[in-house]
Amino acid sequence: MKEPDGDVFDDIADRPLSPHRNLVTPEGLAQIDAEIERLHALVSQAQEAHDRTATARAQRDLRYWQARRASAELVPPMADRVKVHFGSNVKIHYEDGREMKFRIVGEDEADPSQGSVSHVSPLAQALLGKQVGDEAKVAGQDVEVTAISG
Repeated sequence: MKEPDGDVFDDIADRPLSPHRNLVTPEGLAQIDAEIERLHALVSQAQEAHDRTATARAQRDLRYWQARRASAELVPPMADRVKVHFGSNVKIHYEDGREMKFRIVGEDEADPSQGSVSHVSPLAQALLGKQVGDEAKVAGQDVEVTAISG
């Protein structure tokens, strides 16, 4: 059998990029830089092992993170603790008695299991600009902002 002309591994589709502004916290920017460094090493390792599939996948991921780095808009911590904004730590109280604490961060650094949500998430969108004591509708329930910190 004859191999097709060209490298079929060159055709791995790129990861889609978000249409939203790529806002990042200082920690998020450091995570992007660390991922780029890790992927450079992974590409080298895969190339040394002559693993075309691993090389192509690592290169695809590297292109994604390089694009995210190029479009990153660093948002430094804000001194304003009066209103909910990007980077805020927020505590809300649900009408059913539950409380939730989270930080509003960039899309790539968001990890709800670790207490961070993306600034484009419905939760963050409902709360941006609110102050302690303000109410908002989140997932069909009324919530009250009970604390805001840096």
